[in-house]
Amino acid sequence: MTRPTVYTHGHHESVLRSHRWRTVENSAGYLIPHLRQGLSLLDVGCGPGTITADFAARLAPGRVRGIDAATEVVAAAQRDYPGVAFGVDDVYRLQEADGSWDIVHAHQVLQHLANPVAALTEMRRVVKPGGLVAARDVVYAACTWYPEDPRLDRWLALYDEVARANGGEPDAGKVLLSWARRAGFTDVVATTSSWCFATPADRTWWGHLWADRITSSAFGHQAVREGRATAAELADIADAWRAWSAAEDGWFAMLHGEIVCRR
Repeated sequence: MTRPTVYTHGHHESVLRSHRWRTVENSAGYLIPHLRQGLSLLDVGCGPGTITADFAARLAPGRVRGIDAATEVVAAAQRDYPGVAFGVDDVYRLQEADGSWDIVHAHQVLQHLANPVAALTEMRRVVKPGGLVAARDVVYAACTWYPEDPRLDRWLALYDEVARANGGEPDAGKVLLSWARRAGFTDVVATTSSWCFATPADRTWWGHLWADRITSSAFGHQAVREGRATAAELADIADAWRAWSAAEDGWFAMLHGEIVCRR
């Protein structure tokens, strides 16, 4: 039996603020060479739907659907993008027929699952022969920044601890290839890309976003509730994020692993 999924970040406004920034270009660029008008695409773990809506515009008149396990997030995506199809679904038991999609895509999803191989196997089931399953996930251990601050080191260690306690793999990006092979794929192309936040505007957005997340999101609440950190410690980490965002030479990079798997 697969362990129930716990979404470490939760759906606080600070989390959705981050997710709404995401587009095909900044979060699924590795897939762009494979996109063409008329293809169908299932977007697994679509969140607020920004990437899904971008896919829909690029693939029109192809069929595009975004799915997520969070009912309230799906409802919000449907309100924001009424011309795109969204629904609630379970990646372990997709409500889709065998071989019904040209592309099945998942961004920052597998890292939160206790059984990512089972999820990839199910994604493989619903993609057409010759179709693609594509996934992109972060490698948190590879996050790096300047100026250095031990409080940000503590942020990273705490996130790793909480995510693993929830059954996730915060360094999923580096094991995507392995998971794909275990799911039965033999034709897999693995690549990397990164996010970098170094301009004043980007630093302000990213730093203040994480300052809010550490104190107000499900991640921070869980850390305090389980005795992994104190509220005062989280407030200190939030101050560190704000200090980093104000640094004229501040720089932050986040590495991601990517896979394109042909069925």
